[in-house]
This record gives sequence, structure tokens and C-alpha cells, in this order.
Amino acid sequence: MLLFISDLHLSPRSPGATRLFLEFLAGRARQADALYILGDFFDAWIGDDDGAEPFNAGIVAALRAAGQAGLAIALQHGNRDFLLGPDFAAAAGVKLLPDPYVLSTPEWQFVLAHGDALCTDDAAYMAFRRQVRAPAWQAAFLAKPLPERRAIAAHLREQSEAGKQEKTPDLMDLNPGETDDFLRRHGYATFIHGHTHRPATHDHLVDGIHVERWVLADWHEDRGECLVWDGARLSREALG
Repeated sequence: MLLFISDLHLSPRSPGATRLFLEFLAGRARQADALYILGDFFDAWIGDDDGAEPFNAGIVAALRAAGQAGLAIALQHGNRDFLLGPDFAAAAGVKLLPDPYVLSTPEWQFVLAHGDALCTDDAAYMAFRRQVRAPAWQAAFLAKPLPERRAIAAHLREQSEAGKQEKTPDLMDLNPGETDDFLRRHGYATFIHGHTHRPATHDHLVDGIHVERWVLADWHEDRGECLVWDGARLSREALG
């Protein structure tokens, strides 16, 4: 059994979502063979050297404990936690996946992504994404003291929230043409992603082939959701 989640946006400001995740990780998740976290696991990650911060350390310890209990955990970067690096992965006992990532099982093939790279209609966001994913920008940011990085991350979060108020939901969603091209490039595999906070199951007709796209739900203080692959079908499972 495989489980998929995304967009938990864990932080000290979200104690309810954090509690839900820790309960999920200690209970339901351990019934599975693997857990895939498809980005925006943390609301912000300012560098692996912040891993000793008490909140971060608690999450890292919980991930490590679940891994030691036999759960394989893999994680993709999101637009909020793209600085998660090898030190975090080693401490937490998780595997960092590229985006996109093709997941083949004996029964089916999936392609996993956070989803933001296909939101090409949002030109301002795509420009920001190119900037912060550049190695030079990341090196310069990580060279700053932790307090300064925290302040920058808080400012960027405020800017992001303010910017969303001026954008339509469709502008921030995946571009249909880019998505069809993505599905074509990845062999018409079932596509699972997050990012948009618009959970749904879409049917794409690409070159005469029906391809499913499953959008993962974001988590809230009183509820979450995981997508379950039982070897035969995908289904949504409410948490909380």
C-alpha cells in the first residue's frame, strides 16, 4: 500500500495540522509500505542548519522513528520548502525525490510532482520560482544568518498571501496545454500532484488516451487527507 500527501504547511503556527500529521505518522501511515510527500511539507524551510530548531527537530525525529519502524518515506520539494537538503534527509531518514518523479509499481505507473512548475499562466510566480531555484540565489540566501533568513521568509510569505488576493484561482492553476504535454512526455502515466489546494480528479484526453490527474488536498487545523493506492485503485481517505 502506498500513501500520498502534500501541502501540510507545517509550522509552529499550525498546531492542529501538526498534531494530525504526527498522529497519522505514528498510526495510519505505518500500515503502508511507503509514504510520498509531494511538497510544501513545511510552510517554510530556511536551510538544513535550522533543523535543530525545536519544532523542526520534533518533525525530523517523528519521520526518523516512522522510518525505523519500517515505513519508507520519500519527499519532493514544494514552493515553500525547496531548500530541504541532504542533511535534513539524512537526519529524518527520508529520500528526496526529483520533480517530476516516475513511480512504477508492479500494477501501474504514476508520475509525481508538486505541480507548481506547470502553473505557467502565473508569470509573476514563474519568475519568482526561477529566481529562488537558481543555485546562486540559494547559496547567497543560505550564507545569511538564520535570523535574517527567518525575516526574509516571513516577508516572502506575506507577499505571497497578499499576491493571491489579486489573482484568480484559474491563473494559479495548472495550464491545460502544458499539463497535456507533461502527460505525453511521461508516457500517459497517472499524474498525482498538490500545490493548487483544489483537490479533484481530472480526466485528460491526450492523443486519444484517457489519463487521470489526481490533485491532493491541502491540510487544515482540523482535517487532512491522504491518497491511497492499494495495488488496484486510488482512493481518498479523510484524516482528522
